[in-house]
Amino acid sequence: MKVRMRVGSLVLATASSLTVIGVPARLQGQETQSHVVSPDELSRDAANPAATRRANEEAVRHLLSSDAGQEAMRSAHVDYQKIDKAIGQLNDEELARLADRSRQAEIDFAAGFISPKHLAEIILIIVVVVVIIVLV
Repeated sequence: MKVRMRVGSLVLATASSLTVIGVPARLQGQETQSHVVSPDELSRDAANPAATRRANEEAVRHLLSSDAGQEAMRSAHVDYQKIDKAIGQLNDEELARLADRSRQAEIDFAAGFISPKHLAEIILIIVVVVVIIVLV
């Protein structure tokens, strides 16, 4: 009887020890799994701002390199190459605002809401804004 009690208490103590040791490890494993960000997600999130910036630069450059944009810059004696370099120096927020305005101007022009003259004025305003931002 004493032997059975001793064996029973050893089994109970061992089971309790394993339970106490195993529970935190399992909880820690679950916590780690739910909070870890995969390398794919990290690289995707890191690539998003770069892709957004490229798209914004392309939107501004597209408007400025259009026939109307080239004509407007020629009439103002502005070199496209200098403006193109200046676009790359804009911060993300400024670039995003100019890209939105460029896209909207193209949409409005295509829909007939603004005349070619007004489009040229908008393009010149964008050029002036780019120059001012870069110089400041």
